[in-house]
Amino acid sequence: MKTKHILLIACIMIVLSSCAAKVHQVKIDDNTHICGFWLGLWHGVISPITFVISLFSDTVTVWDVNNNGGWYTFGFLLGIGALSGGSSYSSKD
Repeated sequence: MKTKHILLIACIMIVLSSCAAKVHQVKIDDNTHICGFWLGLWHGVISPITFVISLFSDTVTVWDVNNNGGWYTFGFLLGIGALSGGSSYSSKD
């Protein structure tokens, strides 16, 4: 692999890891930010990078605890599915 490709991959990983989900304190008040579908989708896309960072840091989690339930989960699963290629990797007979 060329040096340019390695540098490009490293830069992309650094940019994506800067958007990792942080550990939130669960608060029950009107000012709590609730993550919905779009943040779930984004967290699913960056989940491989976030997972590696979460192994070494106590302030980063893969899953945001302040979510709205089903829509966040749906977005998260779509984000993970987008990384795996969806059905484009199915076997061809």
